[in-house]
Amino acid sequence: MLIGVPLETLAGETRVAVTPETAKKLKAQGHTVRVQSGAGVAASAPDEAYTAVGAEITDRAGAFGGELVLKVRPPQPDEMALMKPGTTVVGMLNPFDAEGLQRLAAAGLTSFALEAAPRTTRAQSMDVLSSQANIAGYKAVMIAADRYQRFFPMLMTAAGTVKAARVVILGVGVAGLQAIATAKRLGAVIEASDVRPSVKEQVESLGAKFIEVPYETPEEKEAAEGVGGYARPMPQSWLDRQKAEVAKRVAQADIVITTALIPGRPAPVLVTEEMVRSMKPGSVIVDLAAPQGGNCPLTDPGKTVVKHGITLVGETNLPALVAADASALYARNVLDFLKLLITKEGALAVNLEDDIVAACRMTQDGQVTRK
Repeated sequence: MLIGVPLETLAGETRVAVTPETAKKLKAQGHTVRVQSGAGVAASAPDEAYTAVGAEITDRAGAFGGELVLKVRPPQPDEMALMKPGTTVVGMLNPFDAEGLQRLAAAGLTSFALEAAPRTTRAQSMDVLSSQANIAGYKAVMIAADRYQRFFPMLMTAAGTVKAARVVILGVGVAGLQAIATAKRLGAVIEASDVRPSVKEQVESLGAKFIEVPYETPEEKEAAEGVGGYARPMPQSWLDRQKAEVAKRVAQADIVITTALIPGRPAPVLVTEEMVRSMKPGSVIVDLAAPQGGNCPLTDPGKTVVKHGITLVGETNLPALVAADASALYARNVLDFLKLLITKEGALAVNLEDDIVAACRMTQDGQVTRK
């Protein structure tokens, strides 16, 4: 099979869908891999690294001319024009972008959005959300440490003692847990909050304190359990109590990292302007929910701003700032997904009886098939 790997053209996107490591494995399976010149350069994978493992370097048209096109971000209209109807596209295609899916269908493309894979044990090796969120959590702490004008760890020096930074992490999914682990390694004192009671043990095992908000009704407890690894919208009564508890911790914090997302919906507001005003001058907020509007209304997506003396970081693509490892993990996710899509004979086969394939399929035969 002819597999194309284009250069990502979205502003700020540095990742690549196939690395020399996975290109070598695809080549060993008998496929022809054509990589657009420069596609991996920003991820520390020059063209020579691909040719060394048997991949071919091609131009833009050649990369989009494959039977199977592997991408990180959804193809743009001008890129769709380069693909023949019936081409299969695999990438992070945003399942909640109805207009984007319609464009894919209109172009006659068969597409698979890896973000839609079920959060099951069998799908773990192809869980792009987790692999990329893990990197985002790490990078959020590193950016916070860079922006914060004090030390993270406690230091006892001849000139006096420096107190450890107080870090509050709101939202304890994959990104939040990695943020806790990274901040702990840097010597910070950490508190974390999440609507799901089940994460308390994980938070404490990493050395952080869990901010508990009691549940007063069965409705609150049921919502808190979440679905498929994600939180559900919580009743207003619980949110009001959580807001009060979080406000106390935020006022004392030096660093706040917010990670709360609800798929397909605007990010919930966790840090209000009033809370920002209560923080100490020089404190830092890193808002991982910036791509979906932010967990703080003062966040400016794509920018770092200072408001009320607080630095707010609104980076919208943190994994792209760690392009080499982000690409390595993503490419392995893609490779594992392809095992479900390609037969032993090397042909494409859409097996809709496979729950992962069925969940990830977005378009086929000119129709949007997303469930």
